[in-house]
Formats: sequence, C-alpha cells, structure tokens
Amino acid sequence: MQLAPAVQASLDKWHHMVSIADMRELNDIIHPDAVFRSPMAFHPYAGGDTLATALRTVLTVFEDFRYHRQFSSDPHNVALEFSARVGTRDVKGIDLIRFNDDGLITDFEVMVRPGSGLAALGEQMSEKLGAYLKAAKATK
Repeated sequence: MQLAPAVQASLDKWHHMVSIADMRELNDIIHPDAVFRSPMAFHPYAGGDTLATALRTVLTVFEDFRYHRQFSSDPHNVALEFSARVGTRDVKGIDLIRFNDDGLITDFEVMVRPGSGLAALGEQMSEKLGAYLKAAKATK
C-alpha cells in the first residue's frame, strides 16, 4: 500500500530523526491533539506535547533500537516493527502510527513483548516520566 505523499514525508522525517537520535523537529510532525497509547497504560494520553515527551524519553531508554519492517493498511496508517534492549532485556515491538491528510501524527500506539522486557521498559519510563504522565492523564 502506498502512503499519501505528506504521510511518507513525515515518516521519512521520523526515520531520519530516529537514525541520528535527534528529536528537535519531532513537534513538526505531531498534531497538537495527538493521542499516545502506551503499552503500560490502558487509557491513552492526550496531547501532542505528551506524545513528543514520551517518544523523546523512550529513545533515551532503548538501546540498539532498530526498525525491521514496515506495513501499511491504507495511505494514512503504518505499522513499524522494532527491536531494542532495555538494560539486560531484549524487546520486540510494533509502533502503530496514524497520520492525518497533512502528514501529522494523530495517534501513536506502542506494543511491546515479552512481558519481562515490557516490565523493564515500564520501570525505566516511570523513573523518568512517572510524575509527568500521571499529571497528563489527570488532565484528560
């Protein structure tokens, strides 16, 4: 499935930022009302700033992060398979990303396995962002 041109441009920018570990332009591709669906929380977090903060932070937690495959179901939705390490735990995961017509991320959902890797990820993310995410959830 071919992606919409604006979506492809934003996805290319995302891959570039990840590859150089520089997220300074991340807000350029996130809609202000974007939703973040964490693998550690049942309810989503609202707001582009919350999504950007979570993505910037997780890239400091993951080691040896790599994308392996990309799938799309339509011109606005992408699934990216990844692997990484969190401390001594290997993780595999999927980023499910929805874009609008302007190529802005409107929904970013993360799924991670195995459970031990997810637990390690949750622990480190909680240390770095626990209070921030708790406040973001409370403002929903």
